[in-house]
Amino acid sequence: MPEDKSQKANANGQSVAASNNGQWTKHGEDSTSLFVPRLETEIAGVQFQNPVLTASGTFGYGQEFAHLIDLNRLGGIVVKGISADPMPGNPPPRIYETEAGMLNAIGLQNVGARAFLKEKLPFLRTLKARCVVNVFGYATEDYVNCIDILNAGEGIDAYELNISCPNTRCGGMVYGSDPKLTEEVVAASKRASRFPLYVKLSPNVTDITVFARAAENAGADALSLVNTFVGMAIDVETCTPRISNVTAGLSGPAIKPVALRMVYQAARAVRISVIGLGGIATPEDALEYLIAGARAVQVGTANFYAPDTAPRVIEGIRGYCAGKRVHLADVIGSLRVPGEQGTKASEY
Repeated sequence: MPEDKSQKANANGQSVAASNNGQWTKHGEDSTSLFVPRLETEIAGVQFQNPVLTASGTFGYGQEFAHLIDLNRLGGIVVKGISADPMPGNPPPRIYETEAGMLNAIGLQNVGARAFLKEKLPFLRTLKARCVVNVFGYATEDYVNCIDILNAGEGIDAYELNISCPNTRCGGMVYGSDPKLTEEVVAASKRASRFPLYVKLSPNVTDITVFARAAENAGADALSLVNTFVGMAIDVETCTPRISNVTAGLSGPAIKPVALRMVYQAARAVRISVIGLGGIATPEDALEYLIAGARAVQVGTANFYAPDTAPRVIEGIRGYCAGKRVHLADVIGSLRVPGEQGTKASEY
């Protein structure tokens, strides 16, 4: 039988109402008027006003959503992947809806680093939300060249290194699927970086902790995980792939339990901060990641069908903290694992 979530108890044994459209309140009083939780979080020296960011590849360059939500309410915006030179992306079809998710193989279409600095960054500089630039390449020097160009940009707060790319110099081996390649590209990118370097890990590995430690040892300032899972779909009438690239990245609610497990494992394996993502659509989804040890979260696929998801998640986290009379820092890593005492999940 599903758990009855109509009522829970906080750490002091006081009755707390569970989520109601993302709002939590203590029974018998409007706790939000009595207690104002602090939602600020810090990741590798970057201060975020709240722990909710939008994920790369799902939110364009930010400005595309300015008419839909107040971007200044966000903790941060992770812009779509940027390469040193512009890229046209893959031919269509490149998106396909699945049960509880979607497949995409956009092909990392982007304007290129120089055009990003000139055309996109000026708008992002005007926002309260922090600007994190996702960077990718197909050889280690590609990452370094892109970062060298972006280092001139004022208003960039951090880089997010997408290592789920094939290394064309190593027979197409994906950087994020080989610990030595992970260390190579992270170390080279860190040496080149003017700003803190967050490394986005691939979930398509046997042991996520091996790659979390490899990135940390190579100089990563923080980790974000997970990227999409490799999947595919077939049209049985035409016997052809639903995606022109044949395989594609699976995202959305379907991946959340596996992504959450990986975030929990990574947070326990490293000393650097972890950002959790994968299937977040509600405040409760985000809170699960935070309780598992993530210091922040990213909303991704939900932006396509409910652009107001990130602001709703922020307010839901605020209501949860107010109802339990705790600050965000008290929530992070607060998972209670049977048989373990005295160590929060975010501590190692």
